[in-house]
This record gives sequence, C-alpha cells and structure tokens, in this order.
Amino acid sequence: MKKRSYLGMAAAGTAAVLCCGGLFWSGSASMHAGASNLSAITSDSIKEKEEQIAQKEEEKEALKGGLSNLQEIKKGLEALKADLNNYVQELDNTLAQIEKNIAELNESIRLKEEEIRKAEEELAAALEKEERQKEAMNASVRMIYEMGEVSLLDLLLRARSMGDFLNQADYVEKLVAYDQQIWQEYKQAREYAQLCQDQLNLEKEILDETKAGVEKEQKNLQLLIEQKRDEILKYETDINNKEKTIREYEAEIQAQNEEIRILEAAIAEEKKKLLESNKKPLTYDGGMFKFPLASYTRVSDDYGMRMHPTLGVQQFHNGVDFASPKGTAIYAAYDGQVAAATYSATMGNYVFIDHGDGLYTIYMHASALYVKKGDVVAKGDTIAAVGSTGRSTGNHLHFSVRLNGSYVSPWGYLKN
Repeated sequence: MKKRSYLGMAAAGTAAVLCCGGLFWSGSASMHAGASNLSAITSDSIKEKEEQIAQKEEEKEALKGGLSNLQEIKKGLEALKADLNNYVQELDNTLAQIEKNIAELNESIRLKEEEIRKAEEELAAALEKEERQKEAMNASVRMIYEMGEVSLLDLLLRARSMGDFLNQADYVEKLVAYDQQIWQEYKQAREYAQLCQDQLNLEKEILDETKAGVEKEQKNLQLLIEQKRDEILKYETDINNKEKTIREYEAEIQAQNEEIRILEAAIAEEKKKLLESNKKPLTYDGGMFKFPLASYTRVSDDYGMRMHPTLGVQQFHNGVDFASPKGTAIYAAYDGQVAAATYSATMGNYVFIDHGDGLYTIYMHASALYVKKGDVVAKGDTIAAVGSTGRSTGNHLHFSVRLNGSYVSPWGYLKN
C-alpha cells in the first residue's frame, strides 16, 4: 500500500505520538477549543468589510461634487452688478453657503479622524489575529515534520485490534479536517487584515481630500469677499455714478431708518398691551454697557458727521465701526430682548435688542447670528460674529444706540 503523507494535518496544541505499537491521540478537547478561538473571522465578516470599503469609495467620490464652483458663481453674479443691492444680497447668500460648506467639512474632518483611529485599532486586532493563525500553521508544520509520514498500513500493523485501528484512523481524519480548518482561517485572517489596511488607507485619502476641500472653500470665500469689496468701491467711486450713488445711499439710510422705526413701533405697541394687562414691561436700570466685542483692532469710523470715504460728501454716521477679525464674538451690550435678528442688503446680518425705556442697541454686518427674535439675552451673551455682510467693504461691527427714536453716541453707554 502506498504511504499517505499527513503533512499539514496536525494542529497547534495537539499531541500525536507513536507509542507501544500504535498512534495515540491526546488533547482533542484543546483542538476544538483552539478552533473556536480562531474562527471569529468568517466569509460574512469579509463581505461586510468589502461593503464598507465600497461605501468609503462612494464617500470619496461625493466629495468632488460638494465644493462650490467659483467660476460659475462669478458668472451668476455678473448679471446683478447693475443693481448693487441685489448683487450684495446674492453674494452674501453665496458666502453664507460657502461658510456652511466649510463648517460641514470641518465636522467631517473631526469625524474622519475618529474613524481613522477606530480603523487603526481594527487593523491592529486583525494583524494580531493573523499572527496567531500563522503561529498555529507553523506549529502544524513542525508537528508533522517531527512525526514524519504515517501510512494506513503502519496503523494497521501497530493496532492491537480492528477497533483500535478504526479508532486511530478516525483521529487521523480529525487531524486532517482540523488542519484544513486552520489553513482556511489563516487565509481569511490574512484577507481580512488586508481589507482593514485598504479601508484605513482609503479613510486617510478621504481625510486629505476633505482638508484640501476646506482650503479650496476658504480660498473661494476670500476671493469673493475681495470681489465684493472691489465692486462696492468701484460702484461708489465711479464719477459717472456719483450723483446716482449718493441718492441711492441716502435712500438706503432712509430705508434702514424706516425698518428700525417699524421695529420700535411694534415694540411700543407690545409694551402698551403689557401695561393694559397690568404686566411690567422691560425697563433699563441705567447700568453701563459691556463692550460689544471680544476684541477689535481699531475704530475705523466714529459716531457723528463725517466725510463719506468714497462718495466725498458729508454724511451722518449713526454708530461706531470697530474693525475686528471675521468671526470675533459679538456680545449683547446689556440685558434685553431680541426684537430682530435678520438680514437686510444695507445692514447685512444684524441684531436689534430692546433694553427697555426706549433704549435699543443695533449690531450690524455680522457673519453669523446666534439669536432669534424673542430671545431674552443677558449682558455679555454672545449674540453674533463679526463679518462683512450687507453694504460693507471689510470685517467690522457697526454698533448703534437709539434712545426714544433717535440715534445717540454709543460712547456715553460703553464701558471698554
């Protein structure tokens, strides 16, 4: 009878020896325990990992279509330049969308970094499992090498009885089956570890592309802000437009004042109703204001009569302009209730706060608003962020104070 080789049939943790004329098997329980410990990775696990990688590929592809197209944006704005207010409003809407994109991309970066951390942990676990499977395979090879070759004839000759022979043959078949299981699990462990590595590499590629997307959007944002400033200055300094521009500017200020007058009238009506129902309306206790900014670089335009920087005419400036970096926190100057938190083409994003007794503060040109109409705010609460929305050519806060229907100097209330 031709000898049959059992190389690759033994398993780690088993003991198979030729002794006393027969092949004796010990440790079959440990064989099955070892199989249970090393069989966590299955074909389903591999399929699930492949599906995860496919989803990441789709995520990577979707990044390309989520960024703003600067050329298309400029093309769309070109037709609006004849009407500066419409142009400014549309451009502000675009800038707000780009800023939203940047915020979402930054959040994606935060989440992606967490996913990469988890992927690295999973890869480490998969490599450890692969190494254990490799050790089991090496142990199997060493065991068979030491045993040499055993034929069925050897078993028959050494068996004490036919039952003994059949028993030993059964153990050999178990060795064969177990060795095949170990080999299969090793292949699966290697494949799974490679898929974990592929996923980790893909996660890092997505992270890099997301960061590149943030850089691109920030560049787009800056270019459009510069374009807005240039277009406003160009429009206001064009000698052919000068008289028309002055009329438009005065009309805008009048419209702005009318918008604020309507707000004050609505507040007065609401207070009248409160008094009629014996409810106490908001009152101002005479305290000093908190300075409305976290920081600023300079007063770029003060309260009072001034020469308009581009129109070249004397105009009343109804507040104080504080030049400050974009995103700087804007604070509520005093306790009060938000009467408006909205957008207008001239004031941009603005907040209007009622402090009681006919006293109001206005915060203009914000890049973001953190409060809404009806909110009760305390002195020092963050209500908005510095920006350059509306009729503005640079990041700053325009801060105005009104008392009994008229603008007054903010300096009389400010405590810097």
